[in-house]
Amino acid sequence: MSKMQKISVLLFLAWVSFLFYAGIALFTGGFLLTRLELSNHSSCREPPGPGSLPWGSRGEPGACWMASRFSRVVLVLIDALRFDFAQPQRSHVPGEPPVSLPFLGKLGSLQRILEIQPHHARLYQSKAHPPTTTMQRLKALTTGSLPTFIDAGSNFASYAIVEDNLIKQLTNAGRRVVFMGDDTWKDLFPGAFSQAFFFPSFNVRDLHTVDNGILEHLYPTMDSGEWDVLIAHFLGVDHCGHKHGPYHPEMAKKLSQMDQVIQELVERLENDTLLVVIGDHGMTMSGDHGGDSELEISAALFLYSPAALFPSAPPEEPEVIPQISLVPTLALLLGLPIPFGNIGEVIAELFSEVEDSQPHFSALAQASALHLNAQQVSRFLYTYSAAAQDLQVKELHRLQNLFSKASADYQRLLQSPQRAEAALQTVIPELQQFLRGVQAMCLESWARFSLIRMAVGAAILAAACFLCLLVSQWATSPGFCFHRLLLIPMAWGLAGAIVCAGLLATTELKLDPVILGAMAAVGSLLPFLWKASADWGSKRPLAALLPIPGPVLLLLLIRFAAFFSDSFVVAEARATPFLLGSLILLLVVRLHWEGRLLPPKLLTIPRLGFSAPTGPPRHNGVQALGLGVGLLLCIRLAGLFHRCPEETPACRSSPWLSPLASMVGGRAKNLWYGACVGALVALLAAVRLWLRRYGDLKSPEPPVLFVRWGLPVMVLGTAAYWALASGADEAPPRLRALVAGASVVLPRAVAGLAASGLMLLLWRPVTVLVKAATGAPKSRTVLAPFSGPPTSQADLDYVVPQIYRHMQEEFRGRLERAKPQRPLTVAARQLGSVYSAAVVTALTLLAFPLLLLHAERISLVFLLLFLQSFLLLHLLAAGIPITTPGPFTVPWQAVSAWALMATQTFYSTGHQPVFPAIHWHAAFVGFPEGHGSSTWLPALLVGANTFASHLLFAVGCPLLLLWPFLCESQGPQKRRQPPGNEAEEEEEPLMEMRLRDVPHHFNAALLQLGLKYLFVLGIQILACALAASVLRRHLMVWKVFAPKFIFEAVGFIVSSVGLFLGIALVMRVDGAVNSWFRQLVLAQQR
Repeated sequence: MSKMQKISVLLFLAWVSFLFYAGIALFTGGFLLTRLELSNHSSCREPPGPGSLPWGSRGEPGACWMASRFSRVVLVLIDALRFDFAQPQRSHVPGEPPVSLPFLGKLGSLQRILEIQPHHARLYQSKAHPPTTTMQRLKALTTGSLPTFIDAGSNFASYAIVEDNLIKQLTNAGRRVVFMGDDTWKDLFPGAFSQAFFFPSFNVRDLHTVDNGILEHLYPTMDSGEWDVLIAHFLGVDHCGHKHGPYHPEMAKKLSQMDQVIQELVERLENDTLLVVIGDHGMTMSGDHGGDSELEISAALFLYSPAALFPSAPPEEPEVIPQISLVPTLALLLGLPIPFGNIGEVIAELFSEVEDSQPHFSALAQASALHLNAQQVSRFLYTYSAAAQDLQVKELHRLQNLFSKASADYQRLLQSPQRAEAALQTVIPELQQFLRGVQAMCLESWARFSLIRMAVGAAILAAACFLCLLVSQWATSPGFCFHRLLLIPMAWGLAGAIVCAGLLATTELKLDPVILGAMAAVGSLLPFLWKASADWGSKRPLAALLPIPGPVLLLLLIRFAAFFSDSFVVAEARATPFLLGSLILLLVVRLHWEGRLLPPKLLTIPRLGFSAPTGPPRHNGVQALGLGVGLLLCIRLAGLFHRCPEETPACRSSPWLSPLASMVGGRAKNLWYGACVGALVALLAAVRLWLRRYGDLKSPEPPVLFVRWGLPVMVLGTAAYWALASGADEAPPRLRALVAGASVVLPRAVAGLAASGLMLLLWRPVTVLVKAATGAPKSRTVLAPFSGPPTSQADLDYVVPQIYRHMQEEFRGRLERAKPQRPLTVAARQLGSVYSAAVVTALTLLAFPLLLLHAERISLVFLLLFLQSFLLLHLLAAGIPITTPGPFTVPWQAVSAWALMATQTFYSTGHQPVFPAIHWHAAFVGFPEGHGSSTWLPALLVGANTFASHLLFAVGCPLLLLWPFLCESQGPQKRRQPPGNEAEEEEEPLMEMRLRDVPHHFNAALLQLGLKYLFVLGIQILACALAASVLRRHLMVWKVFAPKFIFEAVGFIVSSVGLFLGIALVMRVDGAVNSWFRQLVLAQQR
């Protein structure tokens, strides 16, 4: 029966998690939709619209929509080339030298060219549309379209571009395209290049491999002349930003190297060649990118030709243009059709007639290019609006009317050249207004939503939260049936899925797995909602139907409402410690108010509805206050390791989040290294002392042996890896191969040891020291209402507590040297902490490989995490009464505090719920050379780094139930009886064996704990979903609310899996304890 109860609990928790997953998937499907990608292609045979082609393309060989101005292009893409990296350096105060920063003034060749040849070059500030990840920017730079938000998730799993693009147009025109650099292009344009030199791009710690590989082939390829378009994608600047940040001296070296490349390219250019130097995006002050901050979207664009390009000198301040403007500009300059889906606007001044003295001829050439561009965009809008209905109809009609008027004015201009000057002043602004209006409309419209999916997904999330609340209350009620708990919702869910599949089949609609899962979730919720409505109809008091205490309910409501404010979401790293500290103070005050911090003789009058305690307090006032103060101090110290969000420029991130390799001073680096190793040793010593206090490290069981010998080896391996990683750049040349090999072996060895330890723990989870001694056994009768070995679970549950007390007395008798003549038959230690010992051991084994994925100084945060958890568990245990024989329950304030601490640790380890703050370097721990074509392993490593706190606290959640029983050993010590006194002694505390006395209540308590934790996490994901839904047109939806929802969703999935594994581990230990006792009973019978 008990085994079936365990299976029912685990399956029901998995089913509830599935309900949340279904709600998340359905909401995500409605909220993060991509735009429709058209497969249409432009061609020279099909003009973009009615009317004659521009005068410049008539009768010229090879002319397409417009005669080509250049026959060759060299495109130098310097990844993450922020605009101020290329901006000419000027002093803000006359007479004073300019500010000296590593990234300023290093591209001096651009400034010299602009000064010496002002009509041949131009520098622009190009604005990239978010997300500012490399793959999305490459798509925009070749298609002229806008990437959508959800495409950011595929940045490291690129797929071929199906839309019309510049590379395809060049290939169709027979142009020879040679590429060298970032291997992302290989996936985006498979087989499109006549010659290609790809280099791995994912290893952000490698600053030189890609760049040096390009330089090896760049100049020989140029000199050979066997190319029409040459593309070189350098990655060193971007990788330097990720590894060191823009303020590091390495950035100056990289930019100087790029400056030298530009100089040598300029010297090799011919008159029919255009040089384009562009950055795909910028970078933040910490060197990251992916969001939409000003520093991330601001990139440099430099154009140069040995022949004159511009009729006038460049303006004092560079012009700001959208980055996608480069696509139609290059297409027309090379005599190619503009890609079909382009919505960019040509850079009009590049189409001026430089050698013509008549200004209106230059303006007419600009108007011709703009009109071709507008015709192409109008054609795209017509085709797209016919295939999709996500463009705003009213705005679409307005723009089409504007284009019709501008096109008519342009045709009249061609027919009446004598009025050209006056007409051009109207036509050009009208065409630019149309093109810019289309961009604005698409930017707003392509954030399209499916409101039905979003509403149903949010409803499923809300119903799942309500289900957790109800069943957590029913679980402790008498006669609670575990089997019906699982069978009824599964039957209803299966029926809902079958009905939905039948309806979709009869209507000949596509079977969507997300829809089927959602219908199964709705069906499984119906019986619980029916029972809940019956409970509400019984007119029970509100407190019985909503058992959450008032202060905790207020805390959850505050946290729920905070997700609807972008300011609170941005400041969550500061708000969470405040809420956690407030809850801790509330716990201390409540303990005092309930009398648990006062002497027992003062506890006579119940206060405010709290009943007087039934037993003596387990903590005195000074100890409990010390726990509270220690907790607040740990929270404050952990807050020192903070990363500032981009929206708070006045805030400065903690310098302790960076790896030791980024430090310049040798002495400071050594001191920090010593502190990090000291944190490792302290963490290991704390775990060993705890196990020695509550158990026995002398047990011959494999997990105990691993704790004694395996954990120190893991500490040594971690410390050695940190030493190599922090000084790899300083290693002598003859030792670099050895260092590189050790950097691969050590992290993998630590991870392998951790996995081995976890497998041993699952294999032999009962770490009990059992000893036998010769001599006659002590005369003590074990009463049993059966003969022979136990034949049922009830028989075993009856005799186990007696055997356990018998072993305690025998072991105590052996230790009492005053009575050496008393024989000992069986002695066992660590049974009172057998469950919590397994959980603490598992957490320690998980912590070390997770710690390796972080920067070295985060080890101090992990030490604070364990200390903080220990203090919180002791403080919570003081307020949780032990009821015998049950039911057992974990208060809501304990679960809420645990969930808040997980969130606080997420921020204290240097994370933020935004994509630029993801620690991509974690993907290379143990894999410095990258992962080849594999994407799941780097995703797993980065995910483990990001959600380490969610995993650890979820796995450790059962400690909230176990710790009060563990603290029972801290109660009043048993008084020794004088020799000869045969009075019965006070029994030692049973600790966690009390849970074994009543397995039904034990399983119900685990179920209730899991559901409460899922409820608290579910409230957070529900709030994020509702905030993203209600504020879907908010200015900050893609910068704040959408990333927050995605991080909360993934964090919920990780936490639910960790919670399932933690509860399953406790049940595995319980099953092993049953087997152990069964063998012991059989041995006693023999």
